[in-house]
Amino acid sequence: MKQRIVTAIIFGLLIIPIFFFGQLPFVILIYGFATIGLAELMRMRRISPISFPGVVSFVHLWVLLAPEETFSGIIDMTKAEFTLLAVFILLGYTVLVKNKFTFDEAGFLLLSAVYVGMGFYYLIMTRNVDEFGVHYVFFTLLLIWATDTGAFFFGKAMGKRKLWPQISPKKTIEGSLGGILLACVVAVIFHLLAPLDKSMFVIIAGAVLIAVFGQIGDLVESAYKRHYSVKDSGKLLPGHGGVLDRFDSLIFVLPILHFIQFIS
Repeated sequence: MKQRIVTAIIFGLLIIPIFFFGQLPFVILIYGFATIGLAELMRMRRISPISFPGVVSFVHLWVLLAPEETFSGIIDMTKAEFTLLAVFILLGYTVLVKNKFTFDEAGFLLLSAVYVGMGFYYLIMTRNVDEFGVHYVFFTLLLIWATDTGAFFFGKAMGKRKLWPQISPKKTIEGSLGGILLACVVAVIFHLLAPLDKSMFVIIAGAVLIAVFGQIGDLVESAYKRHYSVKDSGKLLPGHGGVLDRFDSLIFVLPILHFIQFIS
C-alpha cells in the first residue's frame, strides 16, 4: 500500500501540471502513454514491439491519435482508409512469412491499436474542448477514482454477491453500486465548486454513465489479463502496474461521453 501511495503522489505531481497546461507537452505525453499501452498489449500476446507487425501497429496507433486536420495535411487519406491499409499490410505479411505471423495475431494488433488509439485520441480531444476542456478531463478522472474508491470500501464493508467472478473475483455488486453512489456525490461537489456547462441533472446522469462504463472498462482490461495469464499490464508504475492498468477506465469512458455529446 505504501508503494502505491508514493507512486501515485509522484505520478500525479509529474502529470497533473501537464494536463493543466495542455498544448504540445500534453499531446506528447498522451502519445507516450498510448505507445507504452499498445506495447503492453503486444507483450501480453507475446508479439515483439520491434517486429515488422509491431512497427506497423505503432504507426497505425500514431495516425489514430492525430487530429483529422493534421493527418489530412500529410497524406490524402482518412483514418478509416489508413486502418484498412494496415489490415492489408498485416494480412499480406501473414502470407509472406508463411503463417509464422498468424491471422489471429493480425486481428489482435488491429483491435489493440484501435482500442488504445481511439481511447487516448478522445483524451486529447477532451482536453481541447474550449475553456471547459481541462474541467472535463479532471471531472472524468475524479469520478473514475471515486468509483474505484467507493467500490473498494463499500465492497469491503458490505460486499457479498460477486459481480463477475470469472473475470475479477474480488469485485462485488455492492461495491459496484457504492462506487456509482460515490461518483454521483463527487460529481455534485465538483459541479458546485467548478460548474460545467450542464444542468445538475445532466451532471448526475453523466456521473452514473462514467461510473458504469468506467467499471466495464476496468473489467475489459481484467479480462485481457486473465486470458493472457498476467497480473499487471506492465511495470511502469510500481504498485499500480502499467499504463493500461491506470487508464483502462478513462479510455473506455471518454469516447462514449463524446458519442452521447456529454462532451462536445
